[in-house]
Amino acid sequence: MARKTAVVDAPALPYQPRDPRRKDFRIGLIGCGGIAEWHLKAYRKAGYRVVALCDIDRQRAEQRRKQFRLDAEVYEDYHDVVERDDIDVLDITPHPDQRLPILEAAIQAGKHVLSQKPFVTDLDAGRRLVRLARRHGVKLAVNQNGRWAPHFAYLREAVAAGLIGDVLSVHMSVHWDHNWVRDTPFDKLRHVILYDFAIHWFDMLHCLTGSQQARRVYASIARTPSQTARAAMLGQALIEFPHTQATLVFDADTRFGMHDLAIITGSRGTLRSLGTEYHAPRVTLWTEAGRAVPKLRGKWFPDGFHGTMGELLCAIEEDREPQHSAADNLESLALCFAAVHSADTHKPVRPGSVRTIRP
Repeated sequence: MARKTAVVDAPALPYQPRDPRRKDFRIGLIGCGGIAEWHLKAYRKAGYRVVALCDIDRQRAEQRRKQFRLDAEVYEDYHDVVERDDIDVLDITPHPDQRLPILEAAIQAGKHVLSQKPFVTDLDAGRRLVRLARRHGVKLAVNQNGRWAPHFAYLREAVAAGLIGDVLSVHMSVHWDHNWVRDTPFDKLRHVILYDFAIHWFDMLHCLTGSQQARRVYASIARTPSQTARAAMLGQALIEFPHTQATLVFDADTRFGMHDLAIITGSRGTLRSLGTEYHAPRVTLWTEAGRAVPKLRGKWFPDGFHGTMGELLCAIEEDREPQHSAADNLESLALCFAAVHSADTHKPVRPGSVRTIRP
């Protein structure tokens, strides 16, 4: 008869967003579209100070100021925000094709920057931005907010703490309905799933596998008969590492029983997170000591956005690289680019060999 697994206390890990000691950082938000609402909700909850809002549609920026009752100036031209001497950090949210000149101008003006994800469509352009930020002495981070989703953050911290030993496999699958992109700019992206959506999971995979360099990525995409979005709603990727195997699966036309799952096996333990359409993912840790289920607080939206800005502000205050630095994010993008190219060519691709993509 199998021995019953003991229930033990879950290790206390620093999975929640951190805040800087300083309370006077001044933030300018460039781009006030749909995602900006979650940025502003997170900053309001954290008590961060937003002093400028900018959008080419001035009315949209005005609406955000009214919605969040902000004491902030409103602008249409991002140059006017970049040139303000009293702004410490710029949160830049426009799409990648519009974002590059804004990032360059912000860095050259000596502003710390939080860039929306995916960071770039060209790895070499990303490296130029990293070098530019270093020359100007500013921090450049990417809004990989999934890192601070409570379940992902706990998994990440558990692996970093060595609780499951060496990572042997990572298998993550997402079964959601992503047809909301229909009739939006996202629906024009052939690889909205593998690029815009899956970058969160490629980024988590990079976090979980640490210093290991992936050898090959094989990926594919497909449409379903029932999907309403134009872009393919099915995507999958198999990633080979020297000592770890990994798979990512995205079923983005799941109308019923939506859930997401992550299983990470290690030499000394196993981690699992499982969530449904009604509940935030529940994390379970199995080790030789027994089974532990931490009671996690928070939700991906908006706490993930709190985490990205909070970590950047802490890095500025402590004069160090942020965990989600642009330099680090290029490693995640290399995996993503390889998957996109593999799906287009139906061949395995070595990460880093594909420098630019058309998503």
